[in-house]
Amino acid sequence: MSISALSVMVVEDHGFQRRMALRLLAELGVSGVDEAADGNGALESLRRRAQPPDVVMVDLDMPGMDGIEFIGHVAQHHLARSVVVVSALDPALLNTVQTMARAYGLRVLGSVEKPLTLDKLTTTLASYHDTLLAAEDDEEVVIGASTIRDAIALGEIEPWFQPQVEFANGKPVGVEALARWRRPDGRIVRPLHFIGLIEREGLVDALTDHMLQQACRHKREWDRTGLRLNLSVNVSPTTLALSAAADRFQRIVQHEGVDPSEVVIEITESSVMTDAARALGVLARLRLKGFGLSIDDFGTGYSSLAQLSQIPFTELKIDQGFVQGAHAQPRKRAVVEASLDLARKLDLKVVAEGVETVDDWQMLAVLGCGMAQGNLISQPVPPEQLQAALGRWRRPE
Repeated sequence: MSISALSVMVVEDHGFQRRMALRLLAELGVSGVDEAADGNGALESLRRRAQPPDVVMVDLDMPGMDGIEFIGHVAQHHLARSVVVVSALDPALLNTVQTMARAYGLRVLGSVEKPLTLDKLTTTLASYHDTLLAAEDDEEVVIGASTIRDAIALGEIEPWFQPQVEFANGKPVGVEALARWRRPDGRIVRPLHFIGLIEREGLVDALTDHMLQQACRHKREWDRTGLRLNLSVNVSPTTLALSAAADRFQRIVQHEGVDPSEVVIEITESSVMTDAARALGVLARLRLKGFGLSIDDFGTGYSSLAQLSQIPFTELKIDQGFVQGAHAQPRKRAVVEASLDLARKLDLKVVAEGVETVDDWQMLAVLGCGMAQGNLISQPVPPEQLQAALGRWRRPE
């Protein structure tokens, strides 16, 4: 969808700022434009519409109903397809409001700092198409227990791979295996739609073993072509509760001709909390057998420092929520800097997740981060497309 085809509502109490926004939208060819001078008036207008607008541009600091309360109403009652925050307030506050909107399930195109300009508005509205595709890709899928069992048995759930590259020279050094369900009709289903059902049906171990086995087979094939990459595989908390897990993983990788030292087991911060004693034993035995251990989504839980002190991690993955946009948001950058400093002191490798822009890359490179993973390098791809994806990768200057 082109920018000119969007329907937009501008909610701004300041008359001059509102007229400026309307003028800029007209310059972009947007004809489907509504306006409101306050939150209450905007809500009344939205409720009368037959179809919600594609975008609501809203100021936060308004009399009566402020923009934060307004966005909450819009999100909870599905009155718009997406929102843009336009404000001159503290970036930390803007980030909090965006996080709130996303938590409600509302798509957020971003925040625009006042004064509004044509370039700022163009860049923000141009992202509407990408966010819409992402949302459509994540539409809910109705799945039954027997269907998911068949999918695992038939090998329909398979590992796709997202590369990890070094900041220093852009060299690919690893891949993360991510589950994707390729249905018979060709549709690709992301794990958020089926992992919960797999856990409820007690199929986590079957899926983990399948993913590890298949990923190792693909790694062995890449090794034969001279492309040597470390392999990262996510492990569920329920798997860590099984004392035999370490021996099982070792048997799988060795049977596939892969050395455990080239496999990194990724766990989230919450994974150890369900049965700490048993999980710690499994993780210690995995390290004893040569596996790497990575703490995934670092910084999103409440036990990060405790986990780092108790578990023999070899790698820390900085969550994409801190990475994306950190070059322009001092608080996010501070979290990234602190994470990198901690990792250096603990002698841990670091992977920054969610690297999507050259600005993200350049900031992380300056801060001395070790490895990057994200769509700037490549989206997750099927195994047969990995070498082509790496061939397209060019390190930013």
